[in-house]
Amino acid sequence: MNYKKLWLGLIAVIVGSFAVLGYYGIEIYREAPPIPLKVVSASGNVIFTEQDIKDGQNVWQSTGGQQLGSIWGHGAYVAPDWSADWLHKEAMYFLDFWAKQEKGMNYDELDVEGKAMLEARLQKQIRANSYDPETGVLTISDLRAKAIADVSKHYTGLFMNDPSLAKHRDAYAMKNNTVIDPVRMEKLNAFFFWTSWACVTERPGKTITYTNNWPAEKLVANEPSSDLILWTGFSVIVLIAGVGLLVYYYASNKEEEIDHSRLPKKDPLLGLNATPSMKATLKYFWIVTALILVQVTFGIVSAHYGVEGQALYGFPLADYMPYSITRTWHVQLAIFWIATSWLATGLYIAPAVSGYEPKFQKLGVNFLFVCLLIIVAGSLAGQWYGVMQKLGYTENFWFGHQGYEYVDLGRFWQVFLLVGLFVWLALMVSAIMPAYRNDVAGRHLLGMFLISSAAIALFYAAGMMWGQHSNLAIAEYWRWWVVHLWVEGFFEVFATVVIAFLFFRMGLLDVKMATNTVLFSTIIFLLGGILGTFHHLYFSGTPTAVMALGATFSALEVVPLVLIGFEAYHHLKISKATQWIRAYKWPIYCFVAVAFWNMLGAGIFGFLINPPIALYYMQGLNTTPVHAHTALFGVYGILGIGLMLFVLKGLSGRRRWKDGPISFAFWSLNIGLILMVLISVLPIGILQTWASVEHGLWYARSMEFMQTDTMNILRWLRVVGDTIFAGGIVALAWFIIGLKTGWSLEEDEDVQDIDLIAAKAKKTTNAVK
Repeated sequence: MNYKKLWLGLIAVIVGSFAVLGYYGIEIYREAPPIPLKVVSASGNVIFTEQDIKDGQNVWQSTGGQQLGSIWGHGAYVAPDWSADWLHKEAMYFLDFWAKQEKGMNYDELDVEGKAMLEARLQKQIRANSYDPETGVLTISDLRAKAIADVSKHYTGLFMNDPSLAKHRDAYAMKNNTVIDPVRMEKLNAFFFWTSWACVTERPGKTITYTNNWPAEKLVANEPSSDLILWTGFSVIVLIAGVGLLVYYYASNKEEEIDHSRLPKKDPLLGLNATPSMKATLKYFWIVTALILVQVTFGIVSAHYGVEGQALYGFPLADYMPYSITRTWHVQLAIFWIATSWLATGLYIAPAVSGYEPKFQKLGVNFLFVCLLIIVAGSLAGQWYGVMQKLGYTENFWFGHQGYEYVDLGRFWQVFLLVGLFVWLALMVSAIMPAYRNDVAGRHLLGMFLISSAAIALFYAAGMMWGQHSNLAIAEYWRWWVVHLWVEGFFEVFATVVIAFLFFRMGLLDVKMATNTVLFSTIIFLLGGILGTFHHLYFSGTPTAVMALGATFSALEVVPLVLIGFEAYHHLKISKATQWIRAYKWPIYCFVAVAFWNMLGAGIFGFLINPPIALYYMQGLNTTPVHAHTALFGVYGILGIGLMLFVLKGLSGRRRWKDGPISFAFWSLNIGLILMVLISVLPIGILQTWASVEHGLWYARSMEFMQTDTMNILRWLRVVGDTIFAGGIVALAWFIIGLKTGWSLEEDEDVQDIDLIAAKAKKTTNAVK
């Protein structure tokens, strides 16, 4: 392969993809569901104002937002999807009102013909777009105003402290008085109505709603559109074609066997003297270990809330630490420890690559560490204050809980973290640049190292692009820039570069092969990955073209993952290539596990929910956490652990590691994760999907369905996988602490040198003689 062609290909993919992403971002701004200046009944009463809806969005954020139920299918899975639930309740008010008025009975008691007649009347009224863009006024019927009042009364009782809805709060893991102020509750109802209105109101001149007919709700004719079915079929064709082309590539570029005669006779990193800044990264990994333990603990508590909604084995934990907080901290701490592990690995590798310690590098590493501690502690505390309703709207936005999953931390903490990422980038550049200038052969690989590092700092800035009162469709567009492009995109590129660099520095890959691998893998990944961002936005108030692009390019995302077994096989061959490499057995085994979870979690479980017709029924169900757990922890988490182990090996000297604790940790984490998914979360998701297809999303998330004996048994079965997984986490922490205390180390040294082996063998033979 020619470097120039690869670089041109990479530039073309990035420029072309972001041009399309930006163009349709403008379309999302232009076609987002409008927020009316006023919602007015036919008799002239003002029901809601624009400010009520915007303030209601801020109230929703302060309750935990997407960490307590979901909106448009995005968020947590214990409580209902509020947009779908409101829509169903509003529709049923209409139908029951007419049925009682005309037949003297409830809608459910009517015959098929009677139901069909009322449903047709409902659809005609509720799907019609009565918003006037000239005046900004949304006019609704007096009957709909009564329906809104009725649903609002139910939600007020639910979110506050109506004793008759205590069973619902328990089923939804909601604490009593989730909202404590009646004025705030009125505004929250206004926001919920608007999100529901967008789900059922047809776009001007179209026969589909602002959310592309999502959620599934037969009463209001929310059913899959023809575009949705068409692009599902096309995405499957693209997937098959992409896999075929990649298979052809692998067949025509058969990987050469490792030439053992050219491998280093001893560990090239053995004589590496850790610089002061490299040694200073050790405390980052202590924090990573602590955060993993805390994060998993909150995950266990959050899972338990699914069966005992306001308590932990009888203790009223929700009064002090409600579900929306434990789930927020569980998700956010995962991002923190994974990112910290990766960034600390970068700080360790950069001086090792160049052999140069920039002035004040150690000071910068220590300063960044202090910033990390402040951000973690400050953001977690702010979120607690926000959810406990102790902050105003603006204070909550800046210092509390923004309500958007994965980017829940307040704006102040976002800005602080962004500044920290640029400090990290400056430290990386200052350490790498001497090698970049002097190492002609490795310049292309170092260039990718610098570009991926810069992307990590730059793309987190997308989290600054929405404001306190931004339209939810626009906020979702930018949120997925952070979640998909930052977390799933450029961190993945950075990881690819780091692993290739490690193997190159260890003499296991020559610089040409490492560079070609990195450039080609990045092109293939970003070809689907950048525009694949749109598969998160099918039903978030976006135009149909977004669904077409998302379906097509998210299928391409899966293509490189289908054949990820080649990568796992390559890593296994490397782990057995020579005697000294066995000292790095567990970091390399982590890389092998990452390849497996990439195939299963990101590939198979990802494509399970990505096609439009699948996601139409599955969005907001437990099929999503199947993908989230196996991809976020299975890929990014285990890779973070692998990178941490690699650095700790470099910092712990030549003493051999005890296999027992780390072996138990590795296998427990992987076995526990797959059991958690296969015997609990996935079966729940499959049963919910059936319920969604048969009755609608509202039912798949309802108390009536989720609290059945079958679903409770499946939730309890998660204890099996969770317990094994938690045991692995404890063993990992025990092992890492033991590297400092000595209990994880053998007395003898790692076998690093073939000549040393021969000398020891000869010495033993002579002694016997």
